[in-house]
Amino acid sequence: MIDVGGDGRVWLLSGTGSSYALRLTERDELLHLHWGPRITLADAEALAAEPLPGHRGFESLLDGREEYPVEGGPRFVRPALTTRTEAVRGTDWVYEEYQVHEGGAGGDELRLHFHDPVQHVDIALHYRLRTGTDVIERWATLSHGGGDRTAPVELLRADAAAWSLPVRDHWRLSHLHGRWAAESQLARTDLSHGEHVIGSRRGHTSHAHLPWIALDAGDAGEEHGEVWSAALAWSGSWRIAVQLLPDGLVQAVGGAGHDDAGLVLLAPGESYTTPVFAGLWTDGGFGASSRAWHAYQLAHVIPGAEQSRPVLYNSWEATYFEVSEAGQRALARRAADVGVELFVVDDGWFGTRTHDAAGLGDWTPNPDRFPNGLKPLADDVHALGMQFGIWVEPEMVNPDSDLYRAHPDWVQYQPGRRRTEFRNQLILNLARDDVRDYLWQQLDTLLHSAPIDYVKWDFNRCFTDAGWPGDPYPQRLWVDHVHGLYALLDRLRAAHPGVAFESCSGGGGRIDLGILSRTDQVWTSDNTDPLDRLAIQDGFSQIHPARVMAAWVTDSPNEQLNDRVSSLRYRFVSSMAGVLGIGGDLVKWSEDELTEAREWITRYKTIRPVVQHGELYRLRPPSEELSAVQYVRGDETVVLAWLRHQRHGEPQPALRLRGLDPAATYSDVATGEVHRGAVLLHHGLRTGLRGDLDAAVFHFRRN
Repeated sequence: MIDVGGDGRVWLLSGTGSSYALRLTERDELLHLHWGPRITLADAEALAAEPLPGHRGFESLLDGREEYPVEGGPRFVRPALTTRTEAVRGTDWVYEEYQVHEGGAGGDELRLHFHDPVQHVDIALHYRLRTGTDVIERWATLSHGGGDRTAPVELLRADAAAWSLPVRDHWRLSHLHGRWAAESQLARTDLSHGEHVIGSRRGHTSHAHLPWIALDAGDAGEEHGEVWSAALAWSGSWRIAVQLLPDGLVQAVGGAGHDDAGLVLLAPGESYTTPVFAGLWTDGGFGASSRAWHAYQLAHVIPGAEQSRPVLYNSWEATYFEVSEAGQRALARRAADVGVELFVVDDGWFGTRTHDAAGLGDWTPNPDRFPNGLKPLADDVHALGMQFGIWVEPEMVNPDSDLYRAHPDWVQYQPGRRRTEFRNQLILNLARDDVRDYLWQQLDTLLHSAPIDYVKWDFNRCFTDAGWPGDPYPQRLWVDHVHGLYALLDRLRAAHPGVAFESCSGGGGRIDLGILSRTDQVWTSDNTDPLDRLAIQDGFSQIHPARVMAAWVTDSPNEQLNDRVSSLRYRFVSSMAGVLGIGGDLVKWSEDELTEAREWITRYKTIRPVVQHGELYRLRPPSEELSAVQYVRGDETVVLAWLRHQRHGEPQPALRLRGLDPAATYSDVATGEVHRGAVLLHHGLRTGLRGDLDAAVFHFRRN
């Protein structure tokens, strides 16, 4: 709902439990009024009538209070918008009009239009409140409205939004950091005066940070307290800067690009639309914030989110590059026998790809390994009752490939410089029309050549030599590569609506709201160690739902990383917290292991609707000896519990459950034992876990 007051210069957006208000002064300054609990339009107008604080020394009255601070005028905060022409730098806008667009199920949108008469730039600020949520999507559109004889305008920086928070005695910042194989590590730190900047200079979202922040007054817990949070829908380089100002206000700006060196050069008639920077206020702690983000993504971001994701088998760790049609058939038979629903052939099926130094870019089946193409194997997999999937890495090319030999100029490179090779590969420039056309032809032909149901889309190196020789504004590569990726994925999905896509970037290197709007799930991390995964999955859950979080059971000891030995039970329960997958060498599993795997997969299918579509409660964090999560959906609830190790033979504390009806009783689906809701809520559930690396699943249904 969007209300307008103050003679058309006060706007109030209200969601299910929160409100957001802003006003325009007589000098066309767009000021923030409120972001928090629901208020009325009369309340917003009363806030708008309050004068700004008096002038103090060298401080600006606008800093921290503007909805979209621009460079220029009496402002000293980090600007959201920096523009320049040969003659002038900065922005000085004039308000033109507002528009309210009723969007039905998608939500209502407020648009505020401004114009800079010197640079001929039109600025539209968008606010969309998604129906049924408290998530506010914000973005900006910058257009060059001058005639043919006017100078182009360079957007040095064009952030999606600035979020303003009220004065509090103390502020705390939460964010997710990490590296390859240790992604999504949750950090909560006091916010000191000055700026805290996170982002990526790598050309993709990156393993180092997820584009999400949360702020609280230092008093929020898992299930209590106010939390302000924001997430950026962008899959390239990005930056979020959080600043605690001298007067105690907090402002966060964020958008595409890692610096202020330039995003886009706008010629007359051209425009640039920023990615969405979405924000959310909740008063139920970090848990309520996560559940609201999950519900928003399931309803408005993730394609086909109402459908559950199948149990997957991936052949990578079983075969690596030793791929053969006979070997894949043997794995497929084992996978089908234990209950797998989707069989995926990983790297090594195409071109001359018998090792990691050749073949990328040549997306046709290896004639020695698949003499009749992929269709015979795909048909066999379908006959076994499973879907069929493949691995691709379309944005990359090996120098040892037919594609590179034919088109060495299609990669990103700087003239006169050595071309950096990570993993023996270079990055194709998807900003080029001819590159995208080639990839479309290759991938469309591939998807028509066999009954392929699933594509694992990988991206295994960062930008290093991001040059585009010959282009009049090569800096645009950083933005246009991502737009090219989005366009290619959108085109493929439209042409092949039955094919699901996974975003994989060496694990968690490309996970954000932008890529999630075009893919069905993501590969969370290359780290499949079941203990390490608990912390990674805990951080991931702060913003993203279990419905997209792929998690594999692999062999023990875990040879990829730390050689840790763990039981099949512990590995399965760890992976059942998301979209369950198997990545071990099933041909080498014993009959006892296969039997146990079959039982766990059957059990997962029973709880899958609750895990993938239910509300998440983090009962105890992975930093504790006993950790647990709970999912609630309708009359059912599922608890997954993990014990790192037992000390001194002491029993583990009971798990106090959440989200249940205290007046109801709940039956254990496996044993039939009846539990009272009030007892589970206030006294807890005894897990009975013992020893080292023990785990359990509990499934209750309301009577």
